[in-house]
Amino acid sequence: MSDMRGLSAGPSSTAAPRSARWRFGVPEEVGVVVALVVLMAIIGISRPRFLNPLNLLTILGNTTFQGMLSLGMVFLLAIREIDLSVGWMFNFSAVFSATLMVAGFNPWLATLGGVAFGALLGLMNGALAVSLRLPSIIITLGTYSMFQGLSLVVNRGRAVVPSDESSSFFTFISAKVLGVVPVVAIIFVLLAIILHIVLRRTRFGYRVQAVGSNPDAARLAGIPIALVRLQTLVLMGAISGLSGSMYIGFRGAIDPNEGADFALIVIAAVIIGGTPLSGGAGTVIGAVVGMLIIQVISSGIIFFGIDATWSTFVTGAVIVVAVALDQIVRYQRNRRIAGG
Repeated sequence: MSDMRGLSAGPSSTAAPRSARWRFGVPEEVGVVVALVVLMAIIGISRPRFLNPLNLLTILGNTTFQGMLSLGMVFLLAIREIDLSVGWMFNFSAVFSATLMVAGFNPWLATLGGVAFGALLGLMNGALAVSLRLPSIIITLGTYSMFQGLSLVVNRGRAVVPSDESSSFFTFISAKVLGVVPVVAIIFVLLAIILHIVLRRTRFGYRVQAVGSNPDAARLAGIPIALVRLQTLVLMGAISGLSGSMYIGFRGAIDPNEGADFALIVIAAVIIGGTPLSGGAGTVIGAVVGMLIIQVISSGIIFFGIDATWSTFVTGAVIVVAVALDQIVRYQRNRRIAGG
C-alpha cells in the first residue's frame, strides 16, 4: 500500500514527458538511435570499409565488457549516485576469478566466484555509503584506490593467465555464433533486455526511480531508501564481477591495469544514452546505444587515420554536447509545462 502512495509522489517530473512520447508511439531512445545511425552513415560514406558487417560485429564485441558496466551505472545515475570504482571492481573480480582458475578451480565455478566477489565489493561500497551517510561518489573515490591497490597485491603487478584454457568455459565465451556473432555480445544484449525489464517493470526498478526523483517523497511513501541504495551498489558490483570474469574467458588473461579508465567511458555512455544526472529516470537501451556511439567514434578515428589518443578528447566533447542538449530540452519542456 505504501508503494502505491509513493506512486503519486514518485518520478512525476519524468512521467509526463515519457507518457507523452509513448502516446505518439515514439520511444525515448529514438534520438540517440538516430544519432548512432547518422554517425555510422557519415563514417561509412567516407570510409565504406567501416560498414563491413565483420567490422560492425567487431565493434559490438568490443562494446561488451564496458557496455555491461554501463547497464549497472544506469541504475546508479537513476538514483542520483555514481560509482567511480567500477573499473577496478571489474579488474579485481577478474583477477580473483583468474587466480581461482590458476589454483585449479573449475572455470565455471571460478566465474561464479568472480560474480560473488564483485557483489561483495559492491556491498562494501554500499555499506560505507549508507553507514557514513555519504554519496557513493565520495566513497568510491576512496575504494577506487583501495581496490586498485589490493588487485595489484594479489596479481603482484603482473598479468594473471590461467594455465589451462581447454575448459568448455573458454570455448563457449570465445565462440562466435554462425562464425560471426560473438557469444559475449549475445550475453550483453540478453543482460540489457533483462535489466531493462527490471528497471521498467519491477518494484525494485520503480523504487530506484522514485528515490532518484524525490527522496523525501519516497521516504514518506515507505520506501527504504538506504536499502535501495545498498541493493543498487551491490548490483553494480555483481555486474562488474560478471564482466570481469567473462573477460578472462574471452581474452585468456587480465592485465594489471585493465579497467583503469573504464569509469569515464561507462558514465559517458550512460549520459549520452539519455539517463539524466539529476536522477529519477534511466534508460538501459539508451546506455547500450551510448556505448556503441563511443565505440563507433573510436573506430571511426582509426579509419580516418587520426591518432587514437584523440578518442579520449572526442569522448569528453560528446559528453559535454549530450549534457548541454539534455539541459536545453529539459528547460524547454519545463517552460511548456509552466505555461500550461
